Amino acid sequence: MTKPLAALAVLGALTLALTACGTTQVPASADADAATTTSTSAGCADDTTATSTDPVELTDAFGRTVSLDEPATKVAVLEWQQIEDVLSLCLTPVAVADAEGYRTWDTAEELPESVESVGTRQEPNLDALFATEPDLVIVEAYTRDDEIISQLEEYGVPVLATLGADAADPIGQMLDTFDLIAQATGRAERADVVKDEFEQHLADAKAEVEGAAPAVTDFVYFDGWVDGGNVSLRPFGQGSLVGEIGEELGLTNAWTGEVDPAYGLGQTDIEGMTTIGDANLFYTGTVDPDSESFVDAAAENPAWASIPAVAEDRVTAFPGGIWTFGGPRSAGQIIDAYVAAITQ
Repeated sequence: MTKPLAALAVLGALTLALTACGTTQVPASADADAATTTSTSAGCADDTTATSTDPVELTDAFGRTVSLDEPATKVAVLEWQQIEDVLSLCLTPVAVADAEGYRTWDTAEELPESVESVGTRQEPNLDALFATEPDLVIVEAYTRDDEIISQLEEYGVPVLATLGADAADPIGQMLDTFDLIAQATGRAERADVVKDEFEQHLADAKAEVEGAAPAVTDFVYFDGWVDGGNVSLRPFGQGSLVGEIGEELGLTNAWTGEVDPAYGLGQTDIEGMTTIGDANLFYTGTVDPDSESFVDAAAENPAWASIPAVAEDRVTAFPGGIWTFGGPRSAGQIIDAYVAAITQ
């Protein structure tokens, strides 16, 4: 199961055995409906983005001071949410970690083929990264003394450390990270445009959902994996970005089990999902040809058929390529997926 790397440190208490898991896969019959069109952020094509030229001094997510003589223009980025954010700010990174994975899992912003891919998110190739001569490296971490920060600082290039998520306020945290990157790149005006569009999109979608008056407003969003024939499911509970967006739209997240304090993610099995009542089921639809479909595997268990949403055909795959841990543009795709599922 593909997930934010920093989540590995915080999910141990829930014993989420994720490190050997594949990514989620939508059943073949749903592939056509699940296609997501890769988009380039509106307002970037004409290259008229207002950019400050003033020196930058900011405090990152861990209280570190980042000082730049001028806003960063040659940015290297080591996590997908932050890659998306940089692109939403109308700036193309010089280097990223796992470009192929980004293009599979995050279609909210198109990553040009010319961008250098410098290893994986787990193990970036630092020599290749610094060969691109970045003036800023953006990372995701969970502590100030994260090893990746110290490794990068040895090269003498400024490092902007961001916090991947905070279940206390997932939408606010997502926007804070976006703002932080905007400050570092001198693109605060562009950030305001993107944030305003997100807020308006959310308000319009909420009104559309309310107007549709759905018969069932409870939901559980989940992904999962198959390991040794066993199906494990990962519900996105209270504090997850997907869950909070659903609730902002007027829906009710029916998953009440234990979740981690950063991403709001839980763990259960098929039997555990029989406790959610009449809730609609939504799940990640991104296709990974190397991963077995957990939904197909779940269907082989009689308990799966006993879940009301399954019995009543209220199980919906969100379109492929929506990064559920992304920035404002991914959040917009999540909003659209909810509206399509609820109003169909």
